[in-house]
Amino acid sequence: MSEITSTNNDFFKSKVLGHPSGLFVLFFTEMWERFSFYGMRVLLINFLTMAAIGTNPGWEWSSENAGALFGTYAGLLYLTPIVGGIIADKFTGYRWAVVIGALIMTSGHASMAFETEFSMYFGLGLLVIGTGFFKPNIVSIISEMYKDLPEKKDGAYTIFYMGVNAGAFFGMMLCGYLGEKIGWSWGFGLAGIFMLLGSLQFWLAKPLFGTIGDVPKRDKVVEAISPDGQIDITEPKAEVKPEDKRNPFTMLDKVLIVITSIIGLLYLIDDPASKIGNIHLLPQEFLVSKEVLPGALVITIIGLVLFLFLVISRISRYTKVVRDRMIAVIVFAFFTVFFWLSFEQGATSLILFARDFTDRTLMGNQAIVFNIINTLLTIIPLALISWVLFLLFRQTAKKIATSNIILALSFLGVWGIVVWMLNNDYNSKAYELKYQAIKTAQIDKKTKKQAVDENGDLVFDFNAVTETTVLKPTDVVVDQTVTISSQEVLKVNDKVALHSEIGNFVYLTKGLETKIRDDYKKATKDSQIIKAEVVQLKENQVEVTASWFSILNSFFIIAFASMFSKWWDSKYNPSAAVKYGLGLIIMGLGFAILAYGARVIPSGAEAGAVRVSMIWLILAYLFHTWGELCLSPVGLSYVSKLVPSRMIAFMFGMWYLAIAIGNKLAGSLGGMIEGITKEYDMSTFFLIFTIVPIVAGLIVVALNPMLKKLMHGVR
Repeated sequence: MSEITSTNNDFFKSKVLGHPSGLFVLFFTEMWERFSFYGMRVLLINFLTMAAIGTNPGWEWSSENAGALFGTYAGLLYLTPIVGGIIADKFTGYRWAVVIGALIMTSGHASMAFETEFSMYFGLGLLVIGTGFFKPNIVSIISEMYKDLPEKKDGAYTIFYMGVNAGAFFGMMLCGYLGEKIGWSWGFGLAGIFMLLGSLQFWLAKPLFGTIGDVPKRDKVVEAISPDGQIDITEPKAEVKPEDKRNPFTMLDKVLIVITSIIGLLYLIDDPASKIGNIHLLPQEFLVSKEVLPGALVITIIGLVLFLFLVISRISRYTKVVRDRMIAVIVFAFFTVFFWLSFEQGATSLILFARDFTDRTLMGNQAIVFNIINTLLTIIPLALISWVLFLLFRQTAKKIATSNIILALSFLGVWGIVVWMLNNDYNSKAYELKYQAIKTAQIDKKTKKQAVDENGDLVFDFNAVTETTVLKPTDVVVDQTVTISSQEVLKVNDKVALHSEIGNFVYLTKGLETKIRDDYKKATKDSQIIKAEVVQLKENQVEVTASWFSILNSFFIIAFASMFSKWWDSKYNPSAAVKYGLGLIIMGLGFAILAYGARVIPSGAEAGAVRVSMIWLILAYLFHTWGELCLSPVGLSYVSKLVPSRMIAFMFGMWYLAIAIGNKLAGSLGGMIEGITKEYDMSTFFLIFTIVPIVAGLIVVALNPMLKKLMHGVR
């Protein structure tokens, strides 16, 4: 019996839910990493674009600049794992790579919590590097664990990806809540704390893993990267199949790889640098006038052409069957771009839409129903995962006691924050306040006359009188009322201060009132603080955070994954191309729902001026998740099925490049929400993401017969 087989047999002696305890160590490690990743991700665009003066001030960036930065960050996240996987294979081993990545990411989150410009860029850079080490190698540990028991691998990955979704769910919920309700640094900091705890519990659990994931030994297996630059996963003396025949990189190939990599990296960094800091890494003009095409775009197009030449020249050297299958992978990769540029709006434009144009204030019975649903959504999955933690502790109490203690402390922390969050929402009080406003006629932009409503009545604007407003003799001042929520206990006739933020009035404590007044003085702006009086105590009211909607994707995945899995196992299982097409089309339908719901938001509407029901956003996330569940079975699984082992590194690189491009485009296009809605309207913006994926989906379905031929029997 080999050493690896012996290790695995020992490894499987300690079981939780039919799987080795070590799988659940990886489950919780990945859970905390996803907690921190998605917790930070859901805050970033919100923080960058939030007004610089307010109860929770941000940096007041334009959506274009914020989208450019996020797109570059997200794009790089899918490129560094290629390098991180190679380093682990050749030098560090998987376990050390995971620990290195986790510690680097912890430092990144800690850096972001300082909220300075340098710490933000530095933190994002560390997160990109850390993800490169962490992301590919924790999955590789699972693959090595189940090397001798492949029949259990599917179940192991199912459990593992439940950890992914659990981490994303709680990260977005808790970091988002703290970031929006208390302060951005609290949200960024919480992400870092759980990343650190996750890395500690993983490292202290190393007695469970034996030699699995250790530093590779050159005398036992062939090097992970063969001389032609491709992954070689054959045994030392294994016979090489005809389709695995080497295709060495020529000098021209290597030169093109270097050139295109440099161009791609320069473009990714140049885009936000030029927009935010007016720093240009690429020439502003190249070959053609910059009025025709900017220089950076010309160079990027040249880089893409060179890359296509590289890909075509390499593929043409393979045998027909291999060549055809690789072409099929590239077709799927191409359409992957359209999926991710739409799906990742969830991190950019949909965050802004939820914050600025979605009615998130619930009162009375609506608030009670939301609090009950939110409690069930939070407590039930947390209780189930805590039960898994108990099972792990019972199996491994003696062997990895310290690791289990840290894990238990982590969960106590999560339970504490969850209870505090739910208590906060249940005990939120509502008050009706009276304030003064100047009444003016609302002018219709088209007719240049006073606007009228559906009943033909004249429409007026009411602009709140601030503490610095100088009233004119002609001003018509009237009393207006507004309902606000607060944790403070107020009484009728109490005099209070309010501040208008994204179209909503926010109650100011004495400390916040002083701070915001000072902020206006420092910015040499007139104070916009509004004086008001409490006139009535109201039913309870709760404001749903903008980040809350992001958790719906993880929830819907858990709710519907088994249904889609049964579909794929049935006789009605569609082909790869049809699954891909369905994923894209259903994604587009989700945006069609948003386009319909947003039709009442006029062109150039200011944030908070018009708010639509949250049902449109909930339905959109439901359709987006269905689209993801249709498309996700295709993805990387078809790369491994269609591509011989010796070419798999190159094609995985192609696949991650497609996802990186999709993420970059998602950030750039999502950042256009302000410009497009100002020039046209919100519906037009969402129609872009309706039409593009639906057309792409119809095309890939139409290509189904051709793709079947190219796949040569692979299903």
